[in-house]
Amino acid sequence: MILVDSSVLIRFLGQRTNHPAVQALTDVLDQDLAFAICPYVYQEVLQGVRDELTFRRVKSYLDTQDCLWLPSSLDTFARAARLYWDLRHSGVTIRSTIDVLIALTAIEHDAWLLHDDRDFDAIAAHCPELKIHRRTQV
Repeated sequence: MILVDSSVLIRFLGQRTNHPAVQALTDVLDQDLAFAICPYVYQEVLQGVRDELTFRRVKSYLDTQDCLWLPSSLDTFARAARLYWDLRHSGVTIRSTIDVLIALTAIEHDAWLLHDDRDFDAIAAHCPELKIHRRTQV
């Protein structure tokens, strides 16, 4: 399973076909590989649209995608906070709490993360459980 981050989906939906991450997603689609989004990606993509018509179209598309969920429990958020804390105490500050939750979603579902966000590479460098999908893997 490949978890697709908003940093890729936004470019994909904007038809930026020459971008390497979009090309990687296109490869995933062409090869009919299993992929999904998560609620945090769903929100990030939708909150970035500029008008009502686009919001409805993008929401309609996202609603058809498989979605990976984290349990809605305090333990889940404690694990995310611990991951952030461990990274910070290793000298790595992640710019977005949401990115930590997306990374945790990939880890918990043993999914490969397809992204274009340096924070995920920083997380993966200190957390080998986070598997990063690269285009050469397809």
